[in-house]
Amino acid sequence: MRILISPVGSHGDTLPFVGLGLALQGRGHDVRIYGNGFYADWFERAGLDFVETSDAQLARDALADRRATDSRGGLKMISEGLMATVRPTVDAMARDLGDGPAWLLGSSLAFAPRLLAEMRQLPFAAVHLSPSMYRSAYLAPRLTPLGHFEGWPHAVKSGFWALADRLFLDPLFAAPLNRIRAELGLAPVRRLMHDWIHAGRLNIGMFPAWFAAPQPDWPVGLRLTGFPLHDSDSGAAFSRELADFLAAGASPAVFTAGTANTSSEDFYAASAAACERLGIRGVLVASQRGQLPHRLPPGVIHQAYAPFSQLFARASVAVHHGGIGTLSQALRAGVPQLIRPMAYDQFDNSSRACRLGVARELSIAAYGRPGRLDAGLAELAGNSAVQGACARIAARMQHDDGLGAACNALEAAFGPDAMLSRQAP
Repeated sequence: MRILISPVGSHGDTLPFVGLGLALQGRGHDVRIYGNGFYADWFERAGLDFVETSDAQLARDALADRRATDSRGGLKMISEGLMATVRPTVDAMARDLGDGPAWLLGSSLAFAPRLLAEMRQLPFAAVHLSPSMYRSAYLAPRLTPLGHFEGWPHAVKSGFWALADRLFLDPLFAAPLNRIRAELGLAPVRRLMHDWIHAGRLNIGMFPAWFAAPQPDWPVGLRLTGFPLHDSDSGAAFSRELADFLAAGASPAVFTAGTANTSSEDFYAASAAACERLGIRGVLVASQRGQLPHRLPPGVIHQAYAPFSQLFARASVAVHHGGIGTLSQALRAGVPQLIRPMAYDQFDNSSRACRLGVARELSIAAYGRPGRLDAGLAELAGNSAVQGACARIAARMQHDDGLGAACNALEAAFGPDAMLSRQAP
């Protein structure tokens, strides 16, 4: 089958689709990816056909924008950048459809394949990477520093979602999208983040049920497939500097603020200082050296990139922002996690890791307090209960194949037998 895929977002949002594209291609499907030119090298190095639909500078500007780590300002920035890519992506995908059958896949914010599926009556699968995309009046996703609103009545939670859509999310996303829909001859939509992003023949959540149990009001027909544990250049060796560092002493703490921003100076300064105070070794992973202090203490090094699938297995603790890709690699490695969420799904991911007993959370303010940070690192290093929970989860994940399960779900929903059964009287 011809499969057209549109991933939208940061490195962490895009990388799983390298793995998914490879898995589908390995099963004999004709896969083509559409996205920002900033990520072209990743897909092309993997041997996947890539079509650039927006300029790499758009992604660079987003990474440099300090709003990227703030939910309110960041969503406005995301909307502005996203809407500029929708129509070019629709046009590029439409040109490549040809006359034969095709499947369309899109990530949470990939609006173009959803529009094209409506226009051409083609099968579409929505692929969500984190459970925070699924609203619920039961266990609501945690999208702020507050909790999951467990004590709120169901009706109040449902009213909250409706109010958030009307006052905030629809003006940001539905209003500009409806202008594009009008150009394409499609009727307007409302409550875009409530219903429309889940519409399609298949809805895939790329995480396991033990991480986020399905709620009674999650979409009908949802398939949870497990984490897409694909790591870019996962077969690559460590840099010489990192290999020598790891061989020279005790397992280090690994610190990363994620790839969706380049303005985490406070995080890296506090992390380096904590290593010096506690006398522990540390690896600071940041794509841009400018985020780090000019002088790093002895026993602390910087790496622009390291495959977490390998590095976390050598770490004493993983300290990160709560991105679902980073978190899932730490779960598989069986390493304790200290999470400092900043925005978006990170709060929800952090809560779920803490409920599993493998992580502790510090707010941004608490992370900046030496006493709180030092206590958090020390507590994880010596906590046998956390170590035991980490080992149990890692053992559970050893044979997981989230990408294979996603391919199975797609082939079952869209394959020739399924298509014929839908055409039968």
